[in-house]
Amino acid sequence: MKKTLVIIGATVLLSAYASEQVQRPAPYRQFKGDYTIYSGDLDDQQAPTGNDRKLSFIIEGQAAKNIFNAMPPDDKETCSGEKGARSRRKGNVWCTFNPGNGYTCYFGFDLKTGKSIAGGIC
Repeated sequence: MKKTLVIIGATVLLSAYASEQVQRPAPYRQFKGDYTIYSGDLDDQQAPTGNDRKLSFIIEGQAAKNIFNAMPPDDKETCSGEKGARSRRKGNVWCTFNPGNGYTCYFGFDLKTGKSIAGGIC
């Protein structure tokens, strides 16, 4: 009898946890991306040092598309000369769309200060 009650109790708790995860209004989602930890500038990256450590993220695919779509309007100019290319920037978050490569977003942080910095350059 005790074993049955334990099983029922565990099932109820797991069901409640699962339903809480499903009903979250803004759930976390997985994404495809890369990161680097470096020192110096984005266009002249060096190995991180004790005094200079920065973090740059690149997110691609559906997650980048979702971010891109969440931050309109398009910039007036893009870095790409490709026809149909689009770009959106809000502060240090920069997203692009290129017909040949799809969606990509860039952002970064200074790991010494915690401040947001650019994660990509044009």
